[in-house]
Amino acid sequence: MNKKPNKWVDCYSSLIPSGKGVLDLACGSGRHTGMLLNKGYQVTAVDIDTTSIKQNFSDKKLNIVKCDLESRPSWPFGKNSFLGIIVVNYLHRPLYSKITESLEKGGVLIYQTFADGHSRYGKPKNPDYLLRKGELKMVFDSMQIISYQHGYLGYPSRSIVQRICCIK
Repeated sequence: MNKKPNKWVDCYSSLIPSGKGVLDLACGSGRHTGMLLNKGYQVTAVDIDTTSIKQNFSDKKLNIVKCDLESRPSWPFGKNSFLGIIVVNYLHRPLYSKITESLEKGGVLIYQTFADGHSRYGKPKNPDYLLRKGELKMVFDSMQIISYQHGYLGYPSRSIVQRICCIK
């Protein structure tokens, strides 16, 4: 695995309290899972395909969950299960309330994904997978917003993103 952790996640991950652990939602190959494990967190990594993460990591503080989050009839995690939730480059709007419920009071949500306008730079092009202006602020408005941005990024590739760090 050679992908570096997202700078937004790296910047705000230190705000996550130690304790119950962190959920790396739609973890892919585990670039954030690895960073969180290195920082000493207990991590639950969930994705539809867990092949890469199983190949990349073997750690007693890692729980790997194979799950199709978009077609599964029920969310696999309980209320107040995590002190941190990381979501990068993934959007499935029906999970918003589940993400909020699964975050314990005082827990930190770090979320970044593509937003309206990104289609001129590449995939995704489907508006169903692009955040609308201010969407993350609106959805997570019950939390304390630490930082929020919406706009152009030139690195690691040109994109339009929206990102938020907030505390429940």
